[in-house]
Amino acid sequence: MDEKRLIEEAKKGNKEALYKLIENNLNILSGFVTKMTQDYHFAQDVVQETLLRAIMNIDKFSPDAKFSTWLIKISINVYKNFLRKNKRYTYLDDSYKDYMQDVEHAAISNSEYNDIYKAVLSLDYKFRAVFILKHFYGYKYKEIAKILNCPVGTVRSRLHFAIKFLIKELEKKGVLESESKKE
Repeated sequence: MDEKRLIEEAKKGNKEALYKLIENNLNILSGFVTKMTQDYHFAQDVVQETLLRAIMNIDKFSPDAKFSTWLIKISINVYKNFLRKNKRYTYLDDSYKDYMQDVEHAAISNSEYNDIYKAVLSLDYKFRAVFILKHFYGYKYKEIAKILNCPVGTVRSRLHFAIKFLIKELEKKGVLESESKKE
């Protein structure tokens, strides 16, 4: 069954269709939230809250976007709410290492890996979300704008800022060679 049909059935109360929708999109949601939070256990809490909200509000979903896009939008709101309520929350540097050792990261040494993820984590969530959605998931600017509920120009400027910031941070840490040293 295609996604639109699953959504129609889920809205009618078909639990199997709702389960299939969640199952089909869980990896995308979990991966995004884990990259945003850099904390596996916290990510699981955000994912659980996101799924709960999605299940409770499935009747409000309009299938003009992908279901995964809607889940990511909900997860960003859950994450923002948590940050507002818990300004003292700190991330555990090593809490996610065991869970993130996939092929993508195996090629990077542990110290470079930590430097890169610390740099990404040091971005404000608005910039981090744009960076992750664009470079980890390949969303287009319009899709990101819709997810974050902001203009496309804002997405472009946030992405530009995020990239400039990350380059500067990684040059400071020696992960990237600075342009001035290349010449």
